[in-house]
Amino acid sequence: MSIPFCFSQTTPLSKEAKISVLTCGTSNEIYALFGHTAIRVNDSANGMDVVYNYGAFDFGTSNFALKFVKGNLQYFAVANSYADFIANYSYERRSVYEQELRLTVPQKEKLVALLNQSLLLENREYTYKFIDQNCTSMAVDVINKAVEKEVIVKKGDTVSTYRSILYPYFDHHFYEQLGTSIIFGTKTDQAGTAIFLPFELKESLDQIQLNQQPIVKQNNTLLEFEPETNSSWWNNPYTYLLFLGFILLLNKKWCDTFYLASMGILGIAFTILGFYSTHLELANNYNTLVFNPALIALLAFAKAKNKKGVQFTFWFNCIALVLYAVLLTNKAHLWIVAPLIITNGVIIVRRYWKKQV
Repeated sequence: MSIPFCFSQTTPLSKEAKISVLTCGTSNEIYALFGHTAIRVNDSANGMDVVYNYGAFDFGTSNFALKFVKGNLQYFAVANSYADFIANYSYERRSVYEQELRLTVPQKEKLVALLNQSLLLENREYTYKFIDQNCTSMAVDVINKAVEKEVIVKKGDTVSTYRSILYPYFDHHFYEQLGTSIIFGTKTDQAGTAIFLPFELKESLDQIQLNQQPIVKQNNTLLEFEPETNSSWWNNPYTYLLFLGFILLLNKKWCDTFYLASMGILGIAFTILGFYSTHLELANNYNTLVFNPALIALLAFAKAKNKKGVQFTFWFNCIALVLYAVLLTNKAHLWIVAPLIITNGVIIVRRYWKKQV
């Protein structure tokens, strides 16, 4: 965690002052899978070289996990010397790319003023939202305010969904990919028209013009490292398929019951989460059609030997699986949840079909 502090701007910026967007590379830590965005203010005439960013959070926050899930976890703006900032990324072996912006002196001064205002105790905190409010979107907003027009907008692919855009970042992080696939709802299936990832901003800046000139005056590579591949014997699709295959081949009642109960309990958790959390990404989670709370009812009716209840919940779950498969035909995560659809279907049929015929 960085400790926020404010650099006073009592002296006007010199004409040589440079303002840049820094795009930082990814790493294998979960919080760094998507990279990072920061803004550098470099005015050598005034002895100023500062990096501002909106990506700080405190793991020591009380009820950190609950607040993160609820959607009211507070992130905050911080500023560090450029030397400290670049040393940290060098230590972490993460690339840093710089895009110097073509701004007028008044625009630069306004941007620095806005950045310094964001460090004030009463302004520095903001409520983190995965797509709508993060280190990248906050940087976009403050630059647009400084130039007094919405010039920083997404360029390039605005057709792919947010879910599809995220997928490449999970290479060699299979269970993180699976987790986000099943916890995210309909919002992530919308077209990704907003800039929300650092490298989206980097690519867009190279295509944006301000006052009929490219807004990027110069591109610099400050640090460059080959991304480290996450190597894990278990974090891959093979262990996932082996686990599900083992359950199917074992063909034991206790194991099937445990599996279906786990799927149902997760479905209840996803449903509660959709209502509890203010993260719009978690709402309207149609993945509960496979993580179906009705599986608990099926198990309960079977234990009570209630034939009508078993029959109703059997067909209900079968129809839900078919509907889910249809819904996913054009979704990015079809391939990753297809084994769950198959496993659910096989277990439900082999355990409860005989009770229907």
